[in-house]
Amino acid sequence: MSWIADEYQRLHPSEINAQACVTGKPVHFGGVDGRVEATGRGVQFGIQEFFRHADDRSEARLDGGLEGKTVIVQGLGNVGYHAAKFLQEEDGAKIIGVIERDGALYNKSGLSVEDVAKYKQEKGKVEGFDGATFFPSGGELLEQPCDILIPAAMEGVITGANAKKIQAKVIAEAANGPVTYEADQILRDKRIFIIPDAYLNAGGVTVSYFEWLKNLSHVRFGRMDRRFAVAQNERILDLIESATGKQVAHETKERILQGPNEIALVRSGLEDTMREAYVEIKEMHQGNPKITDRRTASFALAIRKIADIYDSMYL
Repeated sequence: MSWIADEYQRLHPSEINAQACVTGKPVHFGGVDGRVEATGRGVQFGIQEFFRHADDRSEARLDGGLEGKTVIVQGLGNVGYHAAKFLQEEDGAKIIGVIERDGALYNKSGLSVEDVAKYKQEKGKVEGFDGATFFPSGGELLEQPCDILIPAAMEGVITGANAKKIQAKVIAEAANGPVTYEADQILRDKRIFIIPDAYLNAGGVTVSYFEWLKNLSHVRFGRMDRRFAVAQNERILDLIESATGKQVAHETKERILQGPNEIALVRSGLEDTMREAYVEIKEMHQGNPKITDRRTASFALAIRKIADIYDSMYL
């Protein structure tokens, strides 16, 4: 992407917004912090939002939060790796299965995502990883019981042939089109809650939009308000210490006084986008009796937004 942006700048030397021609660039060449992890981070935020809605949890026959929930991830590439890593390290989810090209790993007590990723990088495969049962046919692991199944790599991995055997309570579609049309019907009949790909894997394009905004403004995120926020927090801490007569712990003070840097603001913007979109899709689903699932609701919402723009253009 940096090569494309550089060539565009050569062809259009007077274009002040030339860097905005493409996204996904390295940070030092006009990219934005957090873009590499963005799709996986968006998957995490989308699943977190699902667990905030008691009625959705109930529909999926789940209770409580993400901590301790069992997860199987199909594909430990960029999306699957980051989604599994964040869910494990930040939410306390238990990654019990990882499906890769050469087979799959399973351990009901949990797998270390970092250890599996490191082994895969060194060996070029997951077979032979210590501390897990190896399945030569990765498809078998799709059918193992779990709370959340995350197909994060290939299209059409859940089909009419294996959908009846799926035992997950939630399917979080991190890949594009991992569930076929026939399988979608079967899964819904089985009352398996599907968080659709049209919504869940949108983190990458969302953060690309943030990168585009950064390029057009020619100012990195946090440049204008970070020190102001730090100064405000210092005054608040002074008031707290003055009112209580106690000193705030040093580590806590350091975290508060850090101020919002670019990656913190990007993550905040992505989380806000994913949470708001989830609620909008849910409202579309529940507000129209003809819409029977979240996938259709996400399509209907997108079409409605486009239609609203067209309507406003011709008023």
